[in-house]
Amino acid sequence: MKLLFIADPLQSFKIYKDTTFAMMREAQRRGHTLTVCEPQHITWQRGSMVTARVQDVRLTGDAAHWYEAQPQRSAALADFDAVLMRKDPPFDSEYFYATHLLEQAERDGARVFNKPSALRDHPEKLAIMEFPQFIGPTLVTRDAEDIRRFHAEHQDIILKPLDGMGGMGIFRVGPDGLNLGSITETLNRHGAQSVMVQKFLPEIVDGDKRVLIIGGKPVPFCLARIPQGSEVRGNLAAGGKGVARPLSARDREIGEALGPVLQSRGLLLAGVDVIGDCVTEINVTSPTCFQEIFDQTGCDVAFLFIDALEAAVVDARS
Repeated sequence: MKLLFIADPLQSFKIYKDTTFAMMREAQRRGHTLTVCEPQHITWQRGSMVTARVQDVRLTGDAAHWYEAQPQRSAALADFDAVLMRKDPPFDSEYFYATHLLEQAERDGARVFNKPSALRDHPEKLAIMEFPQFIGPTLVTRDAEDIRRFHAEHQDIILKPLDGMGGMGIFRVGPDGLNLGSITETLNRHGAQSVMVQKFLPEIVDGDKRVLIIGGKPVPFCLARIPQGSEVRGNLAAGGKGVARPLSARDREIGEALGPVLQSRGLLLAGVDVIGDCVTEINVTSPTCFQEIFDQTGCDVAFLFIDALEAAVVDARS
């Protein structure tokens, strides 16, 4: 197959842990050809198909000089067997516009994974609202008084922006309510911006688990991101320690319940974050943790993903 990866610049990859790199390596091992571009390279003009300035690449197997890239060329996205949207968050306006361009490419005949409309319809914090049976006490609001009432009820809470990533902007407020007003003003911008508030889950000490769902099925192992020292955040980007574990019975229950729903909407890959028994987020833009799970357990998540991608392309052609 001819695969187009829409991603961040290759020179920014940390290949020892990068999930997109793991996908590319497994795809090349199977004989698929690799092409890359960045979202800003995608173009549409009236009367034409959606195109991009792309580069054909080959992975070398050398850790220092890990890829060889051909000169840029123009190509229609519909000319590829699959287009993989792997741009890292944040989901900002430009990401949003890119999904519209990719949706137009679908009208041209392109096969895009994850599906552009599904990326737009599943904001990673708010997607949990559809599955209340799996989440803890949660509030979404702009109103400072709502937040104060939620804190009065639950005493120990977490506040976070809806557009955050990597643990950015997450605050914990304990029973004393210290700095709740200031934190609320910072996050809601004096009522101009919505905030997510959740009851603090003490099970975070055992890790914020990333349960990967591929082709509607949970991967047998998750990665528990464990906060270090006095940090409340388990995110790897915030210094959390990643420990791979087999799925618990509850993890599997969650994955098997959410998986078919997400797959039916065109989400080939999703990362469900679970603390204790509760889902806290559903990540769909650029889920990670393939390599950490493989390195610690031998479960080849990239192999499972390329299997699912090949099957999805066959289904899309039929």
